[in-house]
Amino acid sequence: MTTMPKAFAQAAKRHGVPESILLAVSYMESRWDCNGGRPSTAAGFGPMHLTDGVAPSKSRHHHIDGDEDPRGDDSRPPLHPTEPAELQNGFPASLHTLERAAELTGESLERLRKDPAANIDGGAALLADYQQALGAPPSADPADWYGAVARYSGASAEEIAADFADMVYEVIHEGATRMTDTGVEVTLSPSPEVHPSRSWLTRLDLPHLARADAVECPDSICCEWIPALYRRLPEGKYGNHDIADRPTSQTIQYIVIHDTEELYDKTLKLVQDPSEMSWHYTLRSRDGHLAQHVLTKDVAWHAGNWYVNTKAIGLEHEGFLAAGGTWYTEAMYRTSARLVRYLADRFGVPLDRAHIIGHDNVPGLVPAKVEKMHEDPGPYWDWAHFFDLMGAPLRPDGDSGTATVMILPDYGRNRPHYIGCDEDHPEATCPPHGSASVWLHTEPREESPLVKDIGKHPAGESTFSVYDHAARAVTGQRYVVAERQGDWTAIWYLGQKAWFHNPGSDPVAVPSRTLIATPRPGLTSVPVYGRAYPEPAAYPADVEVQPLVPLQYTFPAGQSYTVGLTTTGEFYKATTFDTTLHRVVRGTQKYHQIQFGHRVMFVKSEDVVVTEA
Repeated sequence: MTTMPKAFAQAAKRHGVPESILLAVSYMESRWDCNGGRPSTAAGFGPMHLTDGVAPSKSRHHHIDGDEDPRGDDSRPPLHPTEPAELQNGFPASLHTLERAAELTGESLERLRKDPAANIDGGAALLADYQQALGAPPSADPADWYGAVARYSGASAEEIAADFADMVYEVIHEGATRMTDTGVEVTLSPSPEVHPSRSWLTRLDLPHLARADAVECPDSICCEWIPALYRRLPEGKYGNHDIADRPTSQTIQYIVIHDTEELYDKTLKLVQDPSEMSWHYTLRSRDGHLAQHVLTKDVAWHAGNWYVNTKAIGLEHEGFLAAGGTWYTEAMYRTSARLVRYLADRFGVPLDRAHIIGHDNVPGLVPAKVEKMHEDPGPYWDWAHFFDLMGAPLRPDGDSGTATVMILPDYGRNRPHYIGCDEDHPEATCPPHGSASVWLHTEPREESPLVKDIGKHPAGESTFSVYDHAARAVTGQRYVVAERQGDWTAIWYLGQKAWFHNPGSDPVAVPSRTLIATPRPGLTSVPVYGRAYPEPAAYPADVEVQPLVPLQYTFPAGQSYTVGLTTTGEFYKATTFDTTLHRVVRGTQKYHQIQFGHRVMFVKSEDVVVTEA
């Protein structure tokens, strides 16, 4: 069997394509993963993402979701535009690169889908074909291939094609090394001397995509404005977001990472329906294209926790949790990282995992909401790579005796056992793939049970399902060490000791100094909350007091949890279409956000003592 590095070298030589171009295009499309012949969200296959134009069916795990206040209408009128028939998932339906690759190489469609070497050869043939069609020279200089690379994106606008091509050349400049899903390491050496000839882009004769004045994104990103609709609905309801004045009215503390569990075109239709929920941005998988829907000053309904919604910006990434590692593309990671860095700089949001959180890290607002909280983007989202791209790498801080650790496995080599990726066979083991999560056990041995989450599973046990994070810790999260035994480390997690395998030869956690919270002396336990609301005395007469309801967990004396941020109680009352009736209530009650389990939670400052680890 031809190895992947050899397949890239042979295909590049056979078709006269610079090997760095072939490697970089593949990295941007698939991160060099083969994906077992399974289609992407854009019906693409293999490391070169050859497309056949037949979109996969959507998952039944629908993760685009709102909060605890019902603000929609089940009638869901067709208020969004219908995508033109000639477009499919945002790309021309005629762009069936799998068929063209078969014509150019003589390979069968089946081999091009499932055989990595054939797929790579087909991608190289396409690039050579595009180069020739542009009238560009069959050059050995990667700089001359800008037009062919831009066309390979399949984009329907010049700016989107240019974004993709620019990211490909970024990879060529920087280089990359990665362990693929087949367990093979692929390397692209850096070539900072390559300066692409962008003049070839005009030969594609693509239309321009107008940049609306409303969009809030870096100048380096092609950003489209597709607004979420703000409308009255029957029976006094309205949707699908709230008008606000952030950060003047409330500070923005979080950026929440979601996946859509839907294809891109359907996702856009959902966000344009005022009877649905909303989020601020959507990112397309294939090329990382970005659309904004809600202004950052306004509150979108996306996190399932009203307190977090009012303090957060929500980003939806096209993809499916159970197949997330398969088609969370490099193009999408890079665009998202640029956007998050831009938003974090603009609003003063620290680039750490206490502020840049997944939907799966958002706490349930009250006990009854915990069980149904969502799990996206899931264990296949590569948090370490994401932070690297933001220029804020997750790194050790301390030594072997430091009392706190950060979860930081090697994503490509960390391949925990998961089930539930195949809906027809839910007990089947998921295909091997890198992961950002580690399993947590009740004892320091693999065969011991997983720790329990009484909120997620009130009457049952934690499972190995890819959708069940009840007994998982994930990259970037920091915990207090409870005990160490040989190659095992225990942390405090949801009021119990949770053990994970952490050998010195291949650690999945590193020392990381931070603040820790411990119950104040004299207290046997401390209540934890899913929101940081003001004390009752802070509410004016025309605003109903929001009760401070503890969650069902116990934070007992003798345990400690890391502190991610400190804040003062706030509540945004926004239950009507009339914005003059909206109120921001600010109190004096101080809270500390702690990493209590997989999700963050809050404790009152007077209940704990905060110290340096």
